[in-house]
Amino acid sequence: MGISIVWPSKKWLPLFTLLLFVLVVGALSTVHGDETLNLRDFEKEELQNSPNSTMAEKLEGIEEDVLNEHAVDDPEEVVRMVEMATRNSTDRRRRLGYFSCGTGNPIDDCWRCDPNWHKNRKRLADCGIGFGRNAIGGRDGRFYVVTDSGNDDPVTPKPGTLRYAVIQDEPLWIVFQRDMVITLKQELIMNSFKTIDARGANVHIANGACITIQFITNVIIHGLHIHDCRPTGNAMVRSSPSHYGWRTMADGDAVSIFGSSHIWVDHNSMSNCADGLVDAVMGSTAITISNNYFTHHNEVILLGHSDSYMRDKQMQATIAYNHFGEGLIQRMPRCRHGYFHVVNNDYTHWEMYAIGGSAEPTINSQGNRYLAPVNPFAKEVTKRVETAESRWKGWNWRTEGDLMLNGAYFIPSGAGASGSYARASSLGAKSSSMVASITSGAGALGCRRGRQC
Repeated sequence: MGISIVWPSKKWLPLFTLLLFVLVVGALSTVHGDETLNLRDFEKEELQNSPNSTMAEKLEGIEEDVLNEHAVDDPEEVVRMVEMATRNSTDRRRRLGYFSCGTGNPIDDCWRCDPNWHKNRKRLADCGIGFGRNAIGGRDGRFYVVTDSGNDDPVTPKPGTLRYAVIQDEPLWIVFQRDMVITLKQELIMNSFKTIDARGANVHIANGACITIQFITNVIIHGLHIHDCRPTGNAMVRSSPSHYGWRTMADGDAVSIFGSSHIWVDHNSMSNCADGLVDAVMGSTAITISNNYFTHHNEVILLGHSDSYMRDKQMQATIAYNHFGEGLIQRMPRCRHGYFHVVNNDYTHWEMYAIGGSAEPTINSQGNRYLAPVNPFAKEVTKRVETAESRWKGWNWRTEGDLMLNGAYFIPSGAGASGSYARASSLGAKSSSMVASITSGAGALGCRRGRQC
């Protein structure tokens, strides 16, 4: 008995074709969504020594339509809508990696779409933006593969450990053989011209001391999970092959930048440390903090040592494409003196304020998305710390193209179009409507070799 197929009439043929197309695309998406990461197939690269510079041992010491203000009257519902849209966007892009290209994020669009990124890792050094864009890290050195997550000896580090790699005098591009959790007994004091590149592995620095960048230059830190950092110190710690010395108490920052320049902190996930997540003080400058995912912390970013420390007037720092997420309270960033470009970040949580400052910093806020908390007394983005209005009204703080949600508001001050903003402008801001796309991959990435990252 023959089987006859009844095709739809011409009237219904376009609808039938469209339905068939949707079913096929859905099936393909499911296949890609079920792929799992295999971070264990990282191919070990050999270390080849190359002499270069030495460390200066100086001192010890939601789309807008969805958020239509008339659609939802409940402010908590607005917050939930933004969080859901952000989470769904991030999850979708990470699950379907081949759709992550062309996000409008110039750092990511520079390297992430290349399935052979792992064969050209040092290209990352050419993708920097902002005031820290000239940080080359270990670009001109050899690769060093971290194989040992334990055996942390602060004075006599063992070859194969992260501590052994970061103290070397020559430039190195440091990668990881496999997933690992590194618990440091004392601060990880870095030497100049180093890149820590955790792409291809799931690497945590946690539950101990964390990273110190002191009196050095040209450092890139990329792709780490840094959390639960604790105060350490009153111990001997090595900072180069030829020097170790007594360290007093460290505060427990995730990344401490002290008297250093040309520093780029990119695509890290940071949370829950004893002090700051990123602190830059004591004359540090030429800094970019980008694509990071910050969560569950009080005082997030500090830029400037004290109101009386005038060397920080030279500081220039770019805060770009970061996601300031759940559980954050304040300092995103908190600035002193200097010039600060806050551009295209996604602020979905704060409890006290987002951006604060004292000592007359210049703050240029452009193209950010600020989602105020439910608390009616915490809607203001800005805070002038312990300063009378008669003084801060002359400070140059501006908002340009920022998206304010759920009652968020930014109090500008100063001369408006003052020429001082030229020193607080480090890249072209994208429209705030693009923030969801630009920041969708913030934090440490689950990169796979042979795939778009």
